[in-house]
Amino acid sequence: MDKLRGAMDFCIRHQTVLGYSIVSLLTAASECIFSSVVFKCPCNSGNLLYGSVFLIVPAFILLLLGYMVNTRTWRLLTGSCPLQKRCSSSSWRTCTRYCIVLVPVTARALVAPLTWIAVALLRASFYECAASGNSLIKNLMCKDKEQECHELLVKLPCDEKLSKSVSGEFLSLQAQSQLIGWLLIASVMTVALISTCINRCFSPVSYLQLKFWKIYSKKEWELFETKAKEHAARLAEININCFFEATDPAPFQTPSNEDWQKISFLYTFNSQEQYYSMIHKYVNTNRGNSVTFGEGDQSPPVLGFVDEASAGESGF
Repeated sequence: MDKLRGAMDFCIRHQTVLGYSIVSLLTAASECIFSSVVFKCPCNSGNLLYGSVFLIVPAFILLLLGYMVNTRTWRLLTGSCPLQKRCSSSSWRTCTRYCIVLVPVTARALVAPLTWIAVALLRASFYECAASGNSLIKNLMCKDKEQECHELLVKLPCDEKLSKSVSGEFLSLQAQSQLIGWLLIASVMTVALISTCINRCFSPVSYLQLKFWKIYSKKEWELFETKAKEHAARLAEININCFFEATDPAPFQTPSNEDWQKISFLYTFNSQEQYYSMIHKYVNTNRGNSVTFGEGDQSPPVLGFVDEASAGESGF
């Protein structure tokens, strides 16, 4: 029992890393299935298009899915373009802040696409097919050779025996693909490490306060979801009873549209205050009626978790 509790605690503490790892493993497995079962290089003039589509289009689809399942994407967009709003300087500032928020959202959405491309390059099937139909690659590999070399190159993905005779002193297509794959992996890891270090260095709070903040955010969302279900169930019960009993409803307090809008704003950090969420700020600024409610410095990427719900919430 203690070992099970320890394993659960480990998963909770490292749920972000484990989540990315699972996504990467599923993406890698999908790529293996596609390259082994679905992918069949035509070995003709259509090599470039066919190989490029299998290399790039699934990655693009995974990028779109990454945006769709990210809760912060929908928190960012929902209600941001109502018809009654007009263009103003504040709207431009809001758009600028949205663009800043989209940077970490995009970084998360890129995990699966980059995994697909990296695994595909290491396996080399897609690149070999696409490169064999590329005129630049043909000119490099068939330099000072007869026209027959160009014709054989497009058939290379379908005949492994041609690889040694065509490549010569130039790197084989498989070697090129794997080299690019490892360079991509190294580049992504380097950028991820540097960006994480920069974010942590510019964090407005200390390490332990950041951990406390994350705990608070998670608990606040759990309590909010529980209370919202209870409140919605009670309101639904009152309305249903009034409908069937033909009575007038008793007064029932529920947040107004303006209240919902206020707690749905993107979180902005203010170094002069200590609010851990928009609900926290709403409650401590006279239900959001204080002049300081909408004020705040630009929300640092390291505090992006404030606008995100628990890992189990759907982005829709």
